[in-house]
Amino acid sequence: MPRWGSTSPTAADAAAVARLATEFWVQAYLAVLRQSDIPAFVTAHGDDTAGAVFVKVNSLDGQARAMQRSYDLDGNRVWVTLADGAEAEVDAALDRQRGFDPDIWIIEVEDRAGRALLDLPGLDG
Repeated sequence: MPRWGSTSPTAADAAAVARLATEFWVQAYLAVLRQSDIPAFVTAHGDDTAGAVFVKVNSLDGQARAMQRSYDLDGNRVWVTLADGAEAEVDAALDRQRGFDPDIWIIEVEDRAGRALLDLPGLDG
């Protein structure tokens, strides 16, 4: 049990911060999209602490793209394309991912120009 005035983080402190991680990022991302008048919806609510995030960009013409976070060769977090093409094929790819891991988040962005804004600072990886 921590002493009063202790500055050392406890396991409970770490858990509280971790609980915010994915859910906090998702809420911040949705706020950025709202500010840009880009509709977006959480279509699958994953684990609040560490659920993987997938972003589906629906261009409203029967085409879509799904992206996920990954690492490049230098160890930097980047967004990579999981699937790109007919919306039904992209949905099938996301369904397969949910079959592997039911704790994933899926955010669907609707934008005719195909914007996801994932290249903005703080969202880019």
